[in-house]
Amino acid sequence: MTQDAATQDLLKTPLYDLHKEVGAKMVPFAGYEMPVQYPLGVKKEHIHTRDAAGLFDVSHMGQLRLHGEGAAAFLESLVPVDIIDLPSGNQRYAFFTNDEGGIMDDLMVANLGDHLFVVVNAACKEQDINHLEAHLPEGVELEVIDDRALLALQGPKAAEVLAQIQPKVADMVFMDVQTLDIDGVNCIVSRSGYTGEDGFEISVPNESAEALAKKLTGFDEVEWIGLGARDSLRLECGLCLYGHD
Repeated sequence: MTQDAATQDLLKTPLYDLHKEVGAKMVPFAGYEMPVQYPLGVKKEHIHTRDAAGLFDVSHMGQLRLHGEGAAAFLESLVPVDIIDLPSGNQRYAFFTNDEGGIMDDLMVANLGDHLFVVVNAACKEQDINHLEAHLPEGVELEVIDDRALLALQGPKAAEVLAQIQPKVADMVFMDVQTLDIDGVNCIVSRSGYTGEDGFEISVPNESAEALAKKLTGFDEVEWIGLGARDSLRLECGLCLYGHD
């Protein structure tokens, strides 16, 4: 297979055209064509995220919903984390384990009141969905979300920037999650910071993702950040990288 043919087989996030427009270097990652760096370069992207705020496209990750009265008990049977008592409006870090107790993949799970919102890693997305489906009990429904992008705004100035668009985020604390209106668009916003900095993760409808990304990067404090700096940021603060744990 030629390199061009292999590239054609890769999936693209809703922000692919925008990445190309701003000069991103694209590489294959977890079945997607993803930005590894932008014209700023990995080192400067890393430093900018630590000093101000960086915007990451993480739309390749898996977004899922679990519906039904027994959803929390079901998920708790698959992860060694308390999900049943997870308060509405909060999220927790968890991981799927195999029959021997080894880690299959890590994930974030949020209680949005009438359902659980789950985000899994891109490289393990299919495996995780199959794992959930294989154990799904009667009365619990798994919904795979394919109509929403996922943005991560990370850095010490992330809250300051996002609060100018949606003031309610200023009242959120670490591991809070809310459904919020941003510029008339229904978004799921969590505050965790997967780079080791303070930060927000924003699930936004595909058709609104580019406009939101352009608005955020329109702030002087915000620069696009690629996979290269994502890795160096996580390594610097001792966070796990799948496959390197």
